[in-house]
Amino acid sequence: MSSESSFDIVSKMDMQELNNAIQQAEREIETRFDFKGSKSSIKLEKEELVVVSDDDFKLESVLDILKSKMVKRGVPIKNLEYGKIESASASTVRQRIKLKQGIDQDISKKINIMIRDSKLKVKSQIQGDQIRVTGKSRDDLQAVMALLRGADLNIELQFTNYR
Repeated sequence: MSSESSFDIVSKMDMQELNNAIQQAEREIETRFDFKGSKSSIKLEKEELVVVSDDDFKLESVLDILKSKMVKRGVPIKNLEYGKIESASASTVRQRIKLKQGIDQDISKKINIMIRDSKLKVKSQIQGDQIRVTGKSRDDLQAVMALLRGADLNIELQFTNYR
């Protein structure tokens, strides 16, 4: 019997873990000497983060702290799309960071082409913001995962529903 195996390629951000990372970053900012009296904050508004601080330098420091907390909690930092730094009220600066959820059409097409060009005996089809890959050989499916892990796609991929 030749049964097909499959998995889905998705790109999702665990919002609970992101919230935990934000809280940890804020706690660290409160206790650090170089942020004493600073107006630094990180807020999650729907599908974007809003980071505020006293100046560009402190804003970079806040982002570094946040990114390190995200990495520790397994939240993909590749899925952050940084807006430009802008002036905000009370002589502070603000940066909006979009959270990318799902795989957009351009990247989906790129992934499909990579899979097709790999000459592995698998089929891939785009299903909304994710991709389903099917094949008879589990080795081929794992080769596809390895291929995509090594690819530079500017987005974090997860592989789910492997069966």
